[in-house]
Amino acid sequence: MVSSRYPIDDFTHQDTWRLFRILSEFVDGFEAMSQVGPAVSIFGSARTRPRNRHYLAARALARKLAAHRVAVITGGGPGIMEAANRGAAEGGGVSVGLNIELPAEQELNRYVNLPITFRYFFVRKVMFVKYAQAFVILPGGFGTLDELSEVLTLVQTQRIKPIPIVLYDRAFWSGILDWMQERLLAEDMVTRRELGLLKVMDDVDEVVSFLLSHVGPTRDGGQRA
Repeated sequence: MVSSRYPIDDFTHQDTWRLFRILSEFVDGFEAMSQVGPAVSIFGSARTRPRNRHYLAARALARKLAAHRVAVITGGGPGIMEAANRGAAEGGGVSVGLNIELPAEQELNRYVNLPITFRYFFVRKVMFVKYAQAFVILPGGFGTLDELSEVLTLVQTQRIKPIPIVLYDRAFWSGILDWMQERLLAEDMVTRRELGLLKVMDDVDEVVSFLLSHVGPTRDGGQRA
């Protein structure tokens, strides 16, 4: 028997109304993000400092993308998120911050020019994926690994179209990539094609060139499929 300090009628009533709050987050997110245009989601550690080489790389990458009218989407927080939003703003582009309400409040960084705040992680994750034409994963911790794994799973299971997934900094990612080869691939838990979904790069200009070959407005002003 499920115990609760709330009467069962109150519990079901609260869940029913929670559905409307979830729906309202989807509606607000869809309306805001539908105007963004071609975009790249950039993930990485919230703990990266401004003088760190990964911070500098994310900032430069976002600035170059913005110069080509490609919007940048981040979680809106500090670290790599701040770096990418900063670069996008410096490049005169759309700098999206998908913030999340947490017990220890995460404040939006000051470089976001399109802020959207969510209560529910799963609604926020939909926005990261639905409106991005590519993903760039810079070094990060558990949250970054979660985002990487989710994106890979969605492409692997064909829930979204195959789109570029770039891992930046080969030295950082080499350990987990070796493990995937030696364990997952060797034991038939993934295929070589699935491992091939990941592109590993070390140069910002190389990343930008690769992304622009897959992302951006078409001649009629629309987006690539």
